Amino acid sequence: MKRVVRRYRSLPIRSRLALLVAAAVAFAVAAVSVTCWFIVQGKLYDQVDGDLRKMAQQPQSANRVDDLLDSCPQTAQTDQSEQSGSGFQSDINDLRARNTYVQLVRSDGKACVSANSAGTVKVTGSDKDVIKTASVTGEGIIRNGTAGDGNAVRVITLPLMVSSGPGGPVQLYPDTAISMAVSLKSTQSTLNDLALILLLVSGVGVLGAGAAGLFVARAGLRPVDKLTEAVEQVARTEDLSIRIPVEEDAEDEVARLSRSFNSMTTSLANSHELQQQLIADAGHELRTPLTSLRTNVELLTRSEETGRPLPEADRKALLASVKAQMTELASLIGDLQELSRSEGQRGERVQVVSLEDTVESALRRARLRGPELTINASLEPWYTRAEPAALERAVVNILDNAVKFSPEGGAIEVQLSAGVLTVRDHGPGIPAEELPHVFDRFWRSPSARALPGSGLGLSIVARTVQQSGGEVTLGHAGGGGTIATVRLPGAPTPPPETATP
Repeated sequence: MKRVVRRYRSLPIRSRLALLVAAAVAFAVAAVSVTCWFIVQGKLYDQVDGDLRKMAQQPQSANRVDDLLDSCPQTAQTDQSEQSGSGFQSDINDLRARNTYVQLVRSDGKACVSANSAGTVKVTGSDKDVIKTASVTGEGIIRNGTAGDGNAVRVITLPLMVSSGPGGPVQLYPDTAISMAVSLKSTQSTLNDLALILLLVSGVGVLGAGAAGLFVARAGLRPVDKLTEAVEQVARTEDLSIRIPVEEDAEDEVARLSRSFNSMTTSLANSHELQQQLIADAGHELRTPLTSLRTNVELLTRSEETGRPLPEADRKALLASVKAQMTELASLIGDLQELSRSEGQRGERVQVVSLEDTVESALRRARLRGPELTINASLEPWYTRAEPAALERAVVNILDNAVKFSPEGGAIEVQLSAGVLTVRDHGPGIPAEELPHVFDRFWRSPSARALPGSGLGLSIVARTVQQSGGEVTLGHAGGGGTIATVRLPGAPTPPPETATP
């Protein structure tokens, strides 16, 4: 059985569908054929039983019955050649056909066969029971039996009813029953012919169903074949621009699968393009500090190799430049790692965070980076769902931008109210034509290229806020400067932590 299941699973889908359709049709046809055969068999037997009952219930002449019983030899199951058929055959004119059997059955099981009978019928115990219960129930039996010549017959045995003459009273003849039978050859031949016809029709139906199932499977799986070819071509050529044509009004499973595949390849193509762009931009951004770092290191190395040390001021300037470039590289690498993290890695760390506490922590870091600036903060409690470290980094990036572009001795206003965080500086502001690009990766304003930074800070801010279900905007502040606005959805306040004893 396991081998059959294994072979079935190894077949192509279209072959399995064809086999399933053929099996379903075969089961249905077999059920209908068997039901039809039994219904026809029942109807034919009912017709035979009705004819037998009509004939057997005809009253017989009492005198002729007496004559037949008197002339019947005192041996059970007498041969037709030993019977006396005087007069009894004239009372049953419908039974002259050679395939009809007529006999009288005594209470001891002996049979007296009519002269016009086709032969004898074996007497059974149920026939004798009809004689025993005749005076009580007046009912008989109908059964299948076997004639003396071996033919299958349909037998009816009824209590024998006799009359003294035409129109005379009808009464029960004591200790005797009449047994009539007809051959089942014609009935069985009809049933056999019907079985053969049903078998042939069923076979043709199953074969036709299998062929139709294979045709339907091929037609239905043709879009799947196209999808398979497209997937194989993508795997072979890595060409993500391949699309599967889908009818606009098609809503079946295959059309949905094709649309999903097209959407997936589009997303993969966009992701691949962004990845390539990220690699190119990262390479470009890394090239500048690495080149500067290499130049400074080569100068220091050459001075050591030639034995001509650099002036102390120049040497300190070079070391300070190397340190700054190393810091810039570390910051850039950290930003790249943040951008490369997947959504699944982020989802494992999401929790309910106090935005007020996060902003306060970021403010402490911002005051250290801009000690000459005045930072005024007005914070209200607010909770949101986010990754704590990523959210704090995003707020720090916003504050860093404000510190970087604020004039010396300037002020920065920070406000948190109803889930809206605003950070305003009084710097030169951002030109209107540059505002659409401020959240792009590695984008830096031409006026800010001389300042430290990788151009990834605001991109990280936008990604973190969007992943938390919020939105961030940058715009002009009234009276000059720039205002950053972050809106984050609220979350239920976490329960207070229970102190353990």
